[in-house]
Amino acid sequence: MVEILKEKLARYDNAEVYSGDILKFDFNSISNTYNCKLKVIGNVPYNISSPLIFHLLDSREAISGFILMLQKEVVERLAAVPGKKNYGVPSVLLQMFASVEKMFDIPSSCFYPRPKVESAVIRGTFLEKPLMELSNAVFFTKLVKASFAQRRKMLINNLKNFRLLSEIDEKRIKEILDNAGIDGRRRGETLTVEEFGNLSNLFCETNS
Repeated sequence: MVEILKEKLARYDNAEVYSGDILKFDFNSISNTYNCKLKVIGNVPYNISSPLIFHLLDSREAISGFILMLQKEVVERLAAVPGKKNYGVPSVLLQMFASVEKMFDIPSSCFYPRPKVESAVIRGTFLEKPLMELSNAVFFTKLVKASFAQRRKMLINNLKNFRLLSEIDEKRIKEILDNAGIDGRRRGETLTVEEFGNLSNLFCETNS
């Protein structure tokens, strides 16, 4: 298929075909070559949906946005709001750095052979700046993951087991939560993206 596509597009000087693993694709290199930000559009193999979203996040400096067809369940998870069961790590991390919109559903009846899952199209536009300024984006990511480590646990219990906070005692963790206006008895799934960002910054101040 790649060779056919190259042959079909050979007469166009504004088209170039790259063949490779999308999860290893160097978006930054292409962006630098053409001195512009990229738009990623495609129908993604559903088994690599989450790894691809994280790869796009890591490459966000080179990408202006994306439109992808994914499994409906994944799209709803990425666009989920606090308090919903499907709100989790991917929701928070993506929404900190991008505006996300579920565009429309695509029923399984549109495909042959008919798959067992429903599909949907999602549009994401990477923000010029994160939703809020972060002291340390890497720490923010790890904090979010720790907060959802055991979804049914209270936030303070998940944070007590967070390795990067091992030198901070429970009393101090509770004080920081109080300073952030967050009840430690809440679960991670109830926190907004901004609350996670604020909490991350407060912990970074404590560790500095």
